Amino acid sequence: MILTGPFIQQEVRAGRIIIDPFRREAVNPNSYNYRLGKLLKRYDHAEGRFVEMELSEDGHVLSPHRMYLGHTVETIGSPVYAMSLIGRSSMGRLGLFLQLSADLGHTTSCHRWTLEIVAIRPIRIYPGMVVGQVSFWRNTGTVRPTPALYAAFNDPCESRIGARQ
Repeated sequence: MILTGPFIQQEVRAGRIIIDPFRREAVNPNSYNYRLGKLLKRYDHAEGRFVEMELSEDGHVLSPHRMYLGHTVETIGSPVYAMSLIGRSSMGRLGLFLQLSADLGHTTSCHRWTLEIVAIRPIRIYPGMVVGQVSFWRNTGTVRPTPALYAAFNDPCESRIGARQ
């Protein structure tokens, strides 16, 4: 079952959901709006790697059809609930897509989340802008702690698959 906005607030107060910093105005009927952090990595095809940059207050125009990695401003997690991080529909309607392949946040993970970002057209993004929402889901069955493959990172983190081979 998905949690309602008022129940999310209740669980934050009880410590069963961590959202830090928490902003009451970011609560939706079934989710919480998260914001884009300052660090951004863009994939450089010529170099075959991600290049890190810091977003200025003036923002940055994303190039179409290029992959970027960002992160949430908020530390988000729960020892009790699973999370689903998705982009906002208003951003998607502008051609900005987040979390297309990895929207599941495992129960027991708590950190600033890496965001997978792809723009279909040039779009200016800013640090601190609301880009997505996180919903919380009740587990059925035994919860096992998540291996900390990505949960150990608070800044944008590229895939660790190649690093493990």
